[in-house]
Amino acid sequence: VVKAKLWKKKRGKYLAILEEIVTPSPLRIQPRCIHFGVCGGCRWQNLPYPEQLRLKQEKVLECFKDLLTPDVDIRPPIPCSPLWGYRNKMEFSFSRDALNRKFLGLIMDSSKGKVLNLTECHLVSPWFMEALRTTRTWWDETTLDAYHPHKNTGALRTLTLREGKRTGDRLVMLTVSGNPDFAIHKKDLESFVAFLRDTIEPTDPNANLSIFLRIQQVAKGMSTNFYEMLLYGPDHFREHMDVAIDSTKEPKHLTFEISPTAFFQPNTDRAEQLYSLALQMIGIDKNSVVYDLYCGTGTLGICAASSAKQVIGIDLSAESVLNARTNATLNGMSNVTILSGAVRHLLSQIKEEKKYPLPDIIVLDPPRPGLETEAIEGVLGLRAKKILYISCNPVTQAVNIAELVQGGYRIVAMQCIDQFAHTPHIENFVALERVDGTPEANA
Repeated sequence: VVKAKLWKKKRGKYLAILEEIVTPSPLRIQPRCIHFGVCGGCRWQNLPYPEQLRLKQEKVLECFKDLLTPDVDIRPPIPCSPLWGYRNKMEFSFSRDALNRKFLGLIMDSSKGKVLNLTECHLVSPWFMEALRTTRTWWDETTLDAYHPHKNTGALRTLTLREGKRTGDRLVMLTVSGNPDFAIHKKDLESFVAFLRDTIEPTDPNANLSIFLRIQQVAKGMSTNFYEMLLYGPDHFREHMDVAIDSTKEPKHLTFEISPTAFFQPNTDRAEQLYSLALQMIGIDKNSVVYDLYCGTGTLGICAASSAKQVIGIDLSAESVLNARTNATLNGMSNVTILSGAVRHLLSQIKEEKKYPLPDIIVLDPPRPGLETEAIEGVLGLRAKKILYISCNPVTQAVNIAELVQGGYRIVAMQCIDQFAHTPHIENFVALERVDGTPEANA
């Protein structure tokens, strides 16, 4: 029972602002973080974890209720582990208010961009908070101002921290304005590097620290441009993963190099299990040609390559493509080819030019908005025997899979895996098979 202030109606439901909890739910527990209720980072710390997992599975099933038939193998959800300190990446924002108070942290819940001065976060390793405190100290010793997006004034935009959970590598990226009137001076960059090295440089001689400057240039009526500058250390960080494509064999140990803005799953431990179970579910053999669409740094395709005949990866990000090619070589996967470009364009081009064999299996791991219409048409046009669709957004995933079902596929199995404890987010993977009776693409 709560007291709440009704705000506005959206999609038939009222949004409201909580004013008071009159009678708490018997399920309610004490959240671990002092920022809970203000920070927008994680909103479910007041729920016991088994209840979080139940609600997430319920959400997935609700999204797919019109697509699931009695013969679909719906497997139980896989819990997040560990429940704390699991994230390998976080982006923090700089801000300053009308009273000239400085803020560096995460965006407040339902605040339209207000930043919380974060002092603790239990989703990341302790050094993240050390880096945050050190950056605040450095900021106080400069004359730099936080960036104001509406006025295009100020310098400091975001601070991105990443780590290799298995290697100990650490990466810091300071993103600043591209407005030349607020350019950051060399002495400030040198002191930024010095402050961070003193505080967070790994003591393990096998681990590295990399520090980058990223300039974000915006101009009215023009696309945003980014320029990166390496300030210290290697131009990437490293991560290891052990992936078992065959449950009867030992996992394959793989190494990945990741550039500062390239995509990599934010929970290394769960990503290993996600890739292992998903690839086991779809069934890859030595004759399989696999297309890894939206391949990022090539992790999933490279995992599949140890069992497949050939893997073709596609990604739009030039930085991710370079990482994927390096990673394929690093892991000795000579049967992996990485193509640069938009999936929606390259699939039709591949089919027309016949330069590469058509797929037996298509693996999809698109961004949260899901697949564009042209991409779905391209996938259906390849007529692969199997499709594996991985998504962190079951809502758009279900919409896309409905189109794939309409195009001649059926859902064989589905399983969700929680990479994001204490948040509403859940990863879901679905295996599909073509049932329209036409010959396979490679037949």
